[in-house]
Amino acid sequence: MLPDTMKAAVLVEPGRFEVKQVPLPKCGPRDVLVKVKRAGVCGTDIHIFRGHFAAESIPLIPGHEFSGVVAAVGSDVDMVAVGTPIVADINVGCGHCYYCRKNEVVLCSEIKQIGIHRNGAFAEYVLVPERLIIPIPNDMPFEIAALTEPLSCCVRLFERNDVRAGQSVVVLGAGPIGNLHIQMARLVGAAPIIAVDLNENRLAAAKKAGADVTVSDPAQVAAVVKQYTDGRGADVVIESVGSAKLYEQAFDLIRPGGRVAAFGVSSAEARSSLSPLMFVMKEVAMKGTVASSGDDFHNALTLLKYGRIKTEFFTSVIRPLDDVQKAIEDFMGNQDTLKIQISVDG
Repeated sequence: MLPDTMKAAVLVEPGRFEVKQVPLPKCGPRDVLVKVKRAGVCGTDIHIFRGHFAAESIPLIPGHEFSGVVAAVGSDVDMVAVGTPIVADINVGCGHCYYCRKNEVVLCSEIKQIGIHRNGAFAEYVLVPERLIIPIPNDMPFEIAALTEPLSCCVRLFERNDVRAGQSVVVLGAGPIGNLHIQMARLVGAAPIIAVDLNENRLAAAKKAGADVTVSDPAQVAAVVKQYTDGRGADVVIESVGSAKLYEQAFDLIRPGGRVAAFGVSSAEARSSLSPLMFVMKEVAMKGTVASSGDDFHNALTLLKYGRIKTEFFTSVIRPLDDVQKAIEDFMGNQDTLKIQISVDG
């Protein structure tokens, strides 16, 4: 028997959570109610917490990196049963526009992402449309399954930017997503992989994740990239921080004919100064992506299922739901921690 209420961490205003009892979400005919097991704290959650992103959705229950077990299903649900361990795609599109038809749901003008624009998984239960539910193996740990969403975003970046074996890749920012970009670069056979970050502990993790070279001194980045690319510059530079200045620097690091993969989320007001002539004369390119779409989520889950990703960097710091506020504040203040996960069921 399900309760009438559930415990949830509600962001009631920028900078302030309240952990309290709220009404249990009710299943529509094609909805699935998920009992949350693990939910990851993401950089996007920091932007939401500060009121810099999706502020119009506050008050909100955040949490979009999650795994759990099906607790109830709507009357017309026939693809998943109660008790099934699952993860879920978070991108809820309109289902009928040009972009939804092309399986590019993240570009839908009416998109509502779970945990960003609608209530998410920093709660005992979260409501998900049936079509977005993806069963996981019964023996897959929930803490590893909860990494599917962030990894899926990296999968999309590598597909959209057509990163191939033997191409040189520079990753600007060795935080949690940067670390996953490094691992994806290793999986596709990119070489050399150069990680850039100010934090030596993050660079040590980047080395373990597959980086061939690490750089902590900003003044040395250009020289190191030239050194390891026979003086040409990198085939691909991934900006994973969200800094306007780093986006400018990224173009200084690519070779003629190279490309910048834009991933880091900057403020809406941030501006970079780029020369249009550079794009013409050097035939460089830039392609952005910020979230997964279509098969990206399934492909990310497959990589985790078969152990292709080193997950130990992301599963060691666990906090209870009651400590969400402190977990996010600690995550903002401690650059040595790559991931904090919330254990919702104790």
